[in-house]
Order: sequence, then C-alpha cells, then structure tokens
Amino acid sequence: MSKIHYHRGDLPPDLTWPATIAVDSETMGLSLVRDALCVVQLSAGDGDAHVVQLTRPEYECPNLKALLVEPAIEKIFHFARFDIAMIRRDLGIEVFPIYCTKIASKLARTYTDRHGLKDTLKELCGVDMSKQQQSSDWGAPQLSDAQLAYAASDVLHLHAMRSKLDAILEREGRMELAQACFGFLPGRAALDLAGWAEIDIFAHM
Repeated sequence: MSKIHYHRGDLPPDLTWPATIAVDSETMGLSLVRDALCVVQLSAGDGDAHVVQLTRPEYECPNLKALLVEPAIEKIFHFARFDIAMIRRDLGIEVFPIYCTKIASKLARTYTDRHGLKDTLKELCGVDMSKQQQSSDWGAPQLSDAQLAYAASDVLHLHAMRSKLDAILEREGRMELAQACFGFLPGRAALDLAGWAEIDIFAHM
C-alpha cells in the first residue's frame, strides 16, 4: 500500500533518490502571472509519495531545489511545460533533465486526442484516478487528507506510464524526436514566462 509523506517547507536532508523520479506541482491556478506555486510532490517509483507544502513567499527549500537541479536524476512530469515554468518563476531554478509523459503520449498515441493524465493512465496502466481535488485551495495552511491523496496520485504511476510510452516510442521510431522535445522544454517554459505563451515563434506568420 502506498505511503504519503507530508513535509512542510522542504524535503528532509537524509532522503536518497534513484536515477529517475516523478514530479508534479499544485498551484493556486493556471496563470503564470497571477497564481502561486504551493506544493511539489515527488515519487521514487517505489509506491511512496513525498508531498512538500512550500513556505510562501520565501520558498526556502534547499533540499528540494538541490534535487530538482541534480543533473544525474531525470525528472518525469506530465505536462512539464507548466510545472517547470512555475518552479523556475517561484523557486528560481531550472529543472533538468526532463521527461514529459504528455509530450510522449502525443508522439506515441497518435490514434487519440485524449492525452490528459487520467485518460492516458487508464489506458496504459489500467489505473482509474480521481480528479476531484484538482480544483481546491492548495494555499490552505493545512492540506487535507483528500488533497494529499490527490497530490500523491499524480506521481505514483508516472514511472509505469513512462515505461509503456517508451515501448511505443521505440516501436514507432519516435524516441529521438521525443528526447529533442524534452530538451527544448526549459526554453519553452522561458518563452511562456517572457510573454510568448500563445505565440508560435516557429510559424511563418
């Protein structure tokens, strides 16, 4: 059974992590200008989740920051573009290297337009996750058990989903293209933060 570890402010200094971790974030909304980063959750792929409720506005979390910038540890996100932009804006760090299961899904599962975490997870891993707490007050002083369970569910299955997506990408000859997209994500996030979120700079017009 999964265990959820609730940390206030930062990760404990004595945790050890494998070469690949799953990461997600919770915010007060979806605006990179208006809304604050409130929570970062992680999993080592071992069935446990670590939910860090950040201290705002200081964001003093040296252990979390060190983990997210560690070049020897790959970070799996679903829709990394938003998460790493929020982390860059509020924590002042650039997360790298990155694997994005949403990009991988769009490149691999071309037979569908349903690439949200819930749909992708249900098809590839047979896991039916609840999104009930997606819209809730993540800036509350105390996170509820329901919020903690929701935050954990966003990272507990990303390792398994990544494995399924990798198999399709390899089969279809798109792994190199996926890796190139992952490598561009910090630049894409920087463009979003600089005001080019809705503009395709690669378009002719």
